[in-house]
Amino acid sequence: MKSIYKYLMSITAMLVFLASCDTLELDDTQDPNALSPEDASADFFINSIQQDFGVLIASLEIESSEAARILNMDGLQYQNAFEPTRFDSEWIDAYQQILLDIRTMEPIAAEAEQWYHIGMGQVLEAYVIMTMVDFFGDVPYSEALQGADNLNPQLDAGSAVYAAALDLLNQAVDNFNRTPLSTPPTDLFYNGNFANWRKAANSLKMRLYVVTRNVDSNAATEFNALVAEGDYIDEVSEDFQFPWGTSNTNPDTRHPQYVDDYTPGGANTYQSNWMMDYMQSSKVGNGIAVFEAADPRMKYYFYRQSAFVPQNNPNLINCVAETAPPHYISAGAVFCSLDNGYWGRDHGDEDGIPPDGQLRTAYGVYPVGGLFDDDTYNVIASNVLGAGGAGITPVMLSSWTDFMIAEMALVAGNNSAARSALLSAVSKSFTKVRAFGSRDQTADLSTAPPASLDAAYAEELGLMFDAADAGGKMDLIGAEYFVASFGNGLDPRVFYIRTGRPSILQPNLDPLPGPFFRSFFYPPNLAGRNSNVSQKSNAELEIGPFWDTGVTLLAN
Repeated sequence: MKSIYKYLMSITAMLVFLASCDTLELDDTQDPNALSPEDASADFFINSIQQDFGVLIASLEIESSEAARILNMDGLQYQNAFEPTRFDSEWIDAYQQILLDIRTMEPIAAEAEQWYHIGMGQVLEAYVIMTMVDFFGDVPYSEALQGADNLNPQLDAGSAVYAAALDLLNQAVDNFNRTPLSTPPTDLFYNGNFANWRKAANSLKMRLYVVTRNVDSNAATEFNALVAEGDYIDEVSEDFQFPWGTSNTNPDTRHPQYVDDYTPGGANTYQSNWMMDYMQSSKVGNGIAVFEAADPRMKYYFYRQSAFVPQNNPNLINCVAETAPPHYISAGAVFCSLDNGYWGRDHGDEDGIPPDGQLRTAYGVYPVGGLFDDDTYNVIASNVLGAGGAGITPVMLSSWTDFMIAEMALVAGNNSAARSALLSAVSKSFTKVRAFGSRDQTADLSTAPPASLDAAYAEELGLMFDAADAGGKMDLIGAEYFVASFGNGLDPRVFYIRTGRPSILQPNLDPLPGPFFRSFFYPPNLAGRNSNVSQKSNAELEIGPFWDTGVTLLAN
């Protein structure tokens, strides 16, 4: 599946499909990724950096979403599901493309007083290096990217890399407050609104303080100061997200998960049974309550190719002939299949692949630009359906900043503020997701859940929050955070490791799946080629990044 993430490597072709490309005139025979330093332009570099960043995050989020049960994980053992080679191409994308291009661009942009170019690069670099720490723990940074001068860079402590990320974000805020001589001609994220770029930088600083709150006694103070200043992403219109196009040839600019799911043979992805079950009727926290109605976002997230999941055909679904394992029964976890045609798989199901590509539930219109589910149950047999792949990869959303505020308020004992932020987060997520319905111009949007359900859902969520104990309240924040993060599971995995919740996540099918990867194996591109790096042992996988205090993972 990784091959689908490599189809945007030509920056010239990338600019062809962008709305802003009419402001540029490029020689299509010239590859900007191969420009010599004396010919290079900061404009070319920032374009390439943005597109490579979108490709990288769309890829990395898959591993995180699988671990967090937002997507199906197909491996009984965590070690089988997340083999080291899964991360090779992503490591190359991060270091040899994005970070190296940023390093090369900065002196060029500084000489030309192109402060916004530099600020954008600093924001993207900060996000990338924090993500590398979240995935692998200690990683090369201070000695990295030196080429032949240092082919074996030492690992930096994750805490030092996070400190560097904070410094980058502070510098980015300063650069967005300066007046450049010229601005980037192509801004894929904010279309030239650099006040929003500043908000994105501050929002990533908020994220940094939330992630490190268990190891930094000053994190809450710094976080609350940023909230009080109010210069962060707090409206849907300010959301930080990478946009995908609809071109399916030379290059294919569609959302990578659309490419994977919208094929003549049908869908190639199994959606998570836990995720779909939670959204249908959510049991949350100590058996407190069950939502009366399905989550209004379901028809936007998932497209059903079948009106039902057969219970008498083990040739299509092996597990219908099996009984739920004892640890599923004791946990009250959904097993095997769901009602209403939501056709997915359990966490860790590694059964073979039957001929169900045009039966299983596919990605919907949000966030990948697929079909809105208008109860037609048409099979997917084309790569131009729905919104044609014109989706997004979310990076930092206004709903997510509210979830962070809710978490910090809850751990501070301010239940009222936590409740208010939680409901605000869910409301913003509803608003964002509903707006995607119109991207599928073939959809019958009269079948969309009425808007009144949004308020009803929020009201019931508030009552459940009030009735829950402290653990149940964190379960609610976490579960709703996971749902609103559909399309980027990076932060949910970090949330799970940091808090141990939600406790209601579906367990792995194997009762002894091996250690949950609190950090992943190093890619062979690093461990096999750098004499200063040794591959992790299985025991080391249970040791997370510096911010991980070893909280028990309640659903593992």
